[in-house]
Amino acid sequence: MARGTIKFLHRGAVVELSHVGPNETLLDYLRLRRHAFGTKEGCAEGDCGACTVALGSLRHGAVSYQPINACIQLLGMIDGKELVTVEDLSDGDGRLHPVQAAMLRHHGSQCGFCTPGIVMSLFTLYHQQGRGAAERQAVNDCLAGNLCRCTGYRPIVDAGREACSGVADDQFSARRAATHQQLAALDDGEDVWIGDGASFFTAPASMDSLADLYLEHPDAVIVAGATDVGLWITKQLRLLPKVIHLGRVAELADIRASDHGCHIGAGASYEMAAGALAAIDPDLGEVLRRIGSRQVRAAGTVGGNIANGSPIGDMPPALIALGAELHLRRGGATRMLALEEFFIDYGRQDRRPGEFVTGVDVPRLAGDEIFRCYKISKRFDQDISSLLGAFKFRIQDGRVTDARIAFGGMAATPKRALATEEALKGLELADEVAWMAAGEVLAQDYQPIDDMRASAAYRLATAQALLVKALHEMNGRGSASMRLMGLRLEEAVDA
Repeated sequence: MARGTIKFLHRGAVVELSHVGPNETLLDYLRLRRHAFGTKEGCAEGDCGACTVALGSLRHGAVSYQPINACIQLLGMIDGKELVTVEDLSDGDGRLHPVQAAMLRHHGSQCGFCTPGIVMSLFTLYHQQGRGAAERQAVNDCLAGNLCRCTGYRPIVDAGREACSGVADDQFSARRAATHQQLAALDDGEDVWIGDGASFFTAPASMDSLADLYLEHPDAVIVAGATDVGLWITKQLRLLPKVIHLGRVAELADIRASDHGCHIGAGASYEMAAGALAAIDPDLGEVLRRIGSRQVRAAGTVGGNIANGSPIGDMPPALIALGAELHLRRGGATRMLALEEFFIDYGRQDRRPGEFVTGVDVPRLAGDEIFRCYKISKRFDQDISSLLGAFKFRIQDGRVTDARIAFGGMAATPKRALATEEALKGLELADEVAWMAAGEVLAQDYQPIDDMRASAAYRLATAQALLVKALHEMNGRGSASMRLMGLRLEEAVDA
């Protein structure tokens, strides 16, 4: 059974809306319908953070708040969640929230345009910190998606460290039990369908409902986090008449670890998947930390990054090097294929009409396997890669006996370097001259393009340098001598 409304929690009350356009954003709802002007529109593409709000949901039996860019979050996607905006933070007596009060004391606001989004990001950190003092790096990571044009970060960070130390003690903490009960009641197991056969927003509540619906409407756009699709609406001004949201399909958010690896459901966000992937290798965790901002990682999904087939997506090359396998479903039929086989050409994937990605299996490293992964971009935080290189080698008796190398940004799709892999097999790990010769073979595997992010020559030379860098690290040179940032955890501890 389907209901023709979305329901969400706001200011302690359930809001029910029956008029929800498939392209209506949360920001437009707040500013145009609610006249809640504290949430600002800056970039309209999820980069600047001026539109940040918090969404509360139940995670592992507790209420969890995540920062979200309202400009690219579709209104229908907040069904079943609690919405918190900057206007909601002060208590009933008009007292400022601890984050707001700290910003005031430390003079953490100048022009004020970006301040509401900054406050909302710190609000989510306030509720996630929970104990001890907030470290400066934690605050910096929290604010990586909030771009203050007035360069007022020092007092902002000071305010964040002060406010987010210790246990959360605000009105949201006081009513956490009631919020938990209300959010649990919103999870009614019903499909959401708003519209008609020609134009609709829908959020099926089960995998079977999703499969049937997409088979009937293969021309619909599937949306998980909308961190890419949202820009089709705000920047490309496209009208998407049929939108299917995955957020109510609990099976798609499943993350399962085993002795062999982990399964990441296609609806699991980067933030949800980060722990399982970082447990496979620290470099995966470091790459995840640099994908977008916390707002993007809280909404965007690993499955969506794969399914949209971008040649510069950060996850596919890393997962290809690890030997990941993809799960797909069409109606009642399911299949699996190696992730590298999913990408056919630019904008084309091995996915039939009505077929969708349900998850990805990522194997663990064997005892004789070593993995390295490097992201190259103009900015450290929140930037699209010029290229990303991922390397998995099997090392036995000082020799490379097997290799899997994949790059993003070097071809029309994420792609393995098959010729280079063959050139490396059998080489002694200490033979640096042989490494250089194998690196030259990369020119047979890729013919990179010139674009605004990097020239073809730069991409090829950097790819060769990353291969040599990976081999140096595997040959015993610690990452402290090879990296400016992002030291591997075990080596950083030893240093």
